[in-house]
Amino acid sequence: MTNPYGLCWRSGFWTPDMAAEPCDTAPRAALAPAPVVVAAPPPPPAPAPEPAPVVKAEPAPAPAPVAVAPIEPPRPVLQKITLSTDVLFEFGKAELRDSGKKKLDEIAGGLQGANVDEILAVGHADRIASEDYNQKLSEQRAEAVKDYLVQRGITGEKVRIEGKGEALPVSGEDCKKLGAERASNKKLVACLQADRRVEIEVFGTRQVAAGEATQPGTGATSSPSGSSSGAGR
Repeated sequence: MTNPYGLCWRSGFWTPDMAAEPCDTAPRAALAPAPVVVAAPPPPPAPAPEPAPVVKAEPAPAPAPVAVAPIEPPRPVLQKITLSTDVLFEFGKAELRDSGKKKLDEIAGGLQGANVDEILAVGHADRIASEDYNQKLSEQRAEAVKDYLVQRGITGEKVRIEGKGEALPVSGEDCKKLGAERASNKKLVACLQADRRVEIEVFGTRQVAAGEATQPGTGATSSPSGSSSGAGR
């Protein structure tokens, strides 16, 4: 309100309902106390999700058993003999000498009464001459040994032969600096004598005297000496 002098004033009893222009320009609603807004209660919490069902894993199948091939026991060896080709053959030839036939007679005779499963004859040559020549010569000499043993009563199906040529020397390093590798080099020919050989291995068993167990052969190895002058490559 205004006083007689046109000035705005408010008595101690003034309330917003007494507001009047021009002193109170705000609408009465603005001067009224703000209504109290009561907040709505929060919504109840959402229910917890159902736990996922527990799926039990199927146990892994047991691994299939691995088939293990049975280990065959080693064949019993009746005899293992190394014969120098200097005893068995002439130089560069595959026809048996009389001394070679005598040695094979001894082997065949020693097998009388034995249960022979197999005889393996392996021919070897020295490195003189070509590799192809020595391979063929070693095979021919092993074949000659087989043929003679068959003549002495050994079943041919039981005799197996191999030719190793010059592939498996046993002479070592001592023969490497002895000059030209030819048949006329007597020192080299003599040094390589151990490489020229036929190895005979007899597999089987032998019946021994009554009261004793059946045993395989002794497996003894013999190396009959022969000429070292080059009579056999």
